[in-house]
Amino acid sequence: MKLSEARNNEPVVITKVLGHGSFRKRITEMGFIRGNEVRAIKNAPFKGPTEYKILNYNITLRKSEAEQIEVIPAKEFKKTYPDHFEGTIDRNIDLVNQSERTRTINVALVGNPNCGKTTLFNFISGSKEKVGNYSGVTVDIHKATFKKGHYTFNFYDLPGTYSLTAYSKEEIFVRQFIYEQTPDIVINVLDSTNLERSLFLTTQLIDMDLRCIMALNMFDELEKNKLKLDKDELSKLTGIPLIPTVSSKGLGLDSLIEKVIEVFEGRDTISRHIHINYGKDLEESIKTIRKKIKEDKPITDKISSRFLAIKLLEKDNQVIELLSRYSNFNEIQQVTLKEIKKIELLENDDSETVIANAKYSFIAGALRETYTNKHKEKKTRSEKIDSILTNRYLGFPIFTALLFFIFWTTFKLGAFPMDWIDMGVVALGNFVGNIIPNGMLNDLLVDGIIGGAGSVLVFLPNILILFFFISLLEGSGYMARAAFIMDNIMHRFGLHGRSFIPMIMGFGCNVPAILATRSMRNRGDRILTMLIIPFMSCSARLPVYILIISAFFKKYEAWVLIGIYAVGILFAFITAQVLNKTVFKNKETPFVMELPTYRLPTFRNVMYHMWDKTQHYLKKIGTIILLGVIIVWALEYFPRTTEKTADFEKQIEQIEVSELTVEQKEAQILKVNHTQESDRLINSYLGRIGKFIQPVMRPLGFDWKMSIAVVAGLPAKEIVVSTMGVLYQTQDGEDTINLQRKLQNEVHHTGKRIGQPVFTTPVALAFIIFILIYFPCIGVVATIKNESGSWKWAAFSVLYTTGLAWVAAFVTYNIAQLFA
Repeated sequence: MKLSEARNNEPVVITKVLGHGSFRKRITEMGFIRGNEVRAIKNAPFKGPTEYKILNYNITLRKSEAEQIEVIPAKEFKKTYPDHFEGTIDRNIDLVNQSERTRTINVALVGNPNCGKTTLFNFISGSKEKVGNYSGVTVDIHKATFKKGHYTFNFYDLPGTYSLTAYSKEEIFVRQFIYEQTPDIVINVLDSTNLERSLFLTTQLIDMDLRCIMALNMFDELEKNKLKLDKDELSKLTGIPLIPTVSSKGLGLDSLIEKVIEVFEGRDTISRHIHINYGKDLEESIKTIRKKIKEDKPITDKISSRFLAIKLLEKDNQVIELLSRYSNFNEIQQVTLKEIKKIELLENDDSETVIANAKYSFIAGALRETYTNKHKEKKTRSEKIDSILTNRYLGFPIFTALLFFIFWTTFKLGAFPMDWIDMGVVALGNFVGNIIPNGMLNDLLVDGIIGGAGSVLVFLPNILILFFFISLLEGSGYMARAAFIMDNIMHRFGLHGRSFIPMIMGFGCNVPAILATRSMRNRGDRILTMLIIPFMSCSARLPVYILIISAFFKKYEAWVLIGIYAVGILFAFITAQVLNKTVFKNKETPFVMELPTYRLPTFRNVMYHMWDKTQHYLKKIGTIILLGVIIVWALEYFPRTTEKTADFEKQIEQIEVSELTVEQKEAQILKVNHTQESDRLINSYLGRIGKFIQPVMRPLGFDWKMSIAVVAGLPAKEIVVSTMGVLYQTQDGEDTINLQRKLQNEVHHTGKRIGQPVFTTPVALAFIIFILIYFPCIGVVATIKNESGSWKWAAFSVLYTTGLAWVAAFVTYNIAQLFA
């Protein structure tokens, strides 16, 4: 029988894991091995993935993945094979006192996602951390430096990872960091309530022969749940000292630092070099491969030969590539293949699975002697909460209501500080404009720098509020449930369930939405999601929508606005389908996701993550948008004179010497100034670009002014409205209502359509569709480049969206013409 056929709440036992590649590797490391009991909890809404419980934690699998696991009812299971718990092999190597070499201790924090590792780091680091980007990868790690006693500590918070297998970018990075940076001490942060799952990573750290300390985090929950753990016995068994901690409250951290010093100085009596005994057959194979690897010494000075041998038996491609530079690589490969064949013949299973079985057998044996859980069969608090929040019928309505509340609060509550910032930017612009004489510097500072930075800063309150809620969702554990609820809908379009949250965030701002794709472990899923996020109508496009819709669709304003957002989502899904069947057709996207325990996030943590994400937005985007606005300003500002400049000056002189009243003179001069500015803008470099591209835009019904507005909106879509205000001669101090009237009354002054309205219903619709789809703002393009690690995807996003925008606008214009 397949796991997909198991009834809810009926325990079954795994007999075999089928499948191949990264899915099989990941699923076995998550504990899906022969002999382990698993129980189906419930199905997601829309016939989505199923939630299962294994090793006292909850995980989700799609039906297609559950079909790869063979099971039998627990009552029918009879164990026909012995446990492989053989204990450990003590190497009897004396620990060296490192303090004689240096007074700087480099410490790496390693642990599973959701184990409280980053919370622990935040407490230790205070405000001393800095973000680094190592080895050319896009994974950020945080570093904190501080002094205690006679030592300087460098703490590195490495990305959360379930294992050190080359499955995800995070796992590869953690492994490479340990290889290359060789930290003095590794603190392995464990979730006290889920030791069996957490200790799998610990076994790999032991294989790497590192000096480790286990931080038994969330120890208060272990005591609250009345779980019993013999800490001293577990420490002796693993050769790793164990310190109870509660990172959310900062408890046990001083003891942890003291233990780091003891281990560093070689004074700790528990810390020792051991090997996990994986059984006679595996140990013989490991020994044989190690002997071959050690013939060429350099790499084993940094990386344990035992770890390399085990990874070769696991068919780890990265280790194979690492060793391919060895002079005796062919011999190593031959020996490895021989040993793999021998193990697979003896165990009648894949060598990767055999090693995972051996590791979990060691963990089970160690916990059998040290750990007691009398409440294993009882429903956990998280399962009780999930019975409502992820209920098959209630889950989606609750999720929808929650999203509505988040976005309603983001825009309603954010509107007040937005207005304050906007007034502040205007006041600053007026102040600077008054103290600096009129001229290029004045225009650069007021219209370029202050205006450009203001267009970014005005949305800061929305970003802060949105990230406050996102941090709450992440910290509480609900974010994983959102992916669980939405996976089936997303999967139909070739997207991962986790894609949904970044897409929703895109309605606020595309930049933080792209940054939010970091929660996705598969690179193909990440890039695909990045490429469709620009179709989500960000708040920067909203002023353009409101301007055009209010001017030309007064009877159906709400419906047209909703329709525009719906069209964006439709294009996103269609694009995902096309890319998934062409560019990403070979990507493997199993939905193997842990549902972490619900926890109330601390205010300190929420504030930290909220500001961390927000400053990322300000640093990476503020400067880029500012630069883009200045470039557009320069293109629009130069040249300052045209062939008609002298004529306009003569007109102003004539008005000044006329017999008109002062008010009439001011009105006439203002009108001439705006006509002169419009003429200058037509002949500016930006105007010339608009004229140059107008033949391309003419089939869409756009005139040259609309073409310029589109080009001006490249740095930030908000600039489209301000550019149209200048182009269509909206006078200073006039509101958006006046601009709407100008657009309604604008007619063609040249060409075949002279005297006809520029903006008709088909043109207005085509213009909105073009603004919706075309060229992501410069900040988004730069973020795609940074997050994907390549200009290739950024360039693809620019070319694809702009090309699609033209086609979509052309089709919209011509279809609308039929009904006009």
